[in-house]
Amino acid sequence: MAEPLDRYDAELTTPEMVILELDAMDKLDATAQLAERMHAAGRLTDLEGFLKHVSAREHQLATGLPGGIGMPHARSEFVSRTSIAVGITKYGRALDFGAADGPANVVLLIATPASSFSDHLEVLATLARSLSKESFRESLRRAYDPEVIAELINSSLVFFDH
Repeated sequence: MAEPLDRYDAELTTPEMVILELDAMDKLDATAQLAERMHAAGRLTDLEGFLKHVSAREHQLATGLPGGIGMPHARSEFVSRTSIAVGITKYGRALDFGAADGPANVVLLIATPASSFSDHLEVLATLARSLSKESFRESLRRAYDPEVIAELINSSLVFFDH
């Protein structure tokens, strides 16, 4: 009989890559905390190298989406497989990701291997579509459970062939 966690091997995110009550000073701190979870899960080979790629991407264009979402992302040779880490900020805290309508309280860090250009765009587009629905954003905010949040994200990307 396989261990229950085995089912997460093929998933884009896992409960271990979800941070509830994220308490970050700014978007860089939030991104670093989420990247550390990815690194601990074996999805990044070089934490600092990956963070440099995310930072370079942030400097090109803001990654805030309407509705209180921050979606920092990067393609990088330091990513072993496409992964998403999720942070829900501590109550009353929000982080500026440059969205026109204000700061974010849901942060999704998306990491894709450097070679996976089409995967990267597909994940970003699919997630952005899901996140454009207020009901989906509220489900993430109200879940208070890493298992539920991981399931919401993975099921929203169920057609993504990873």
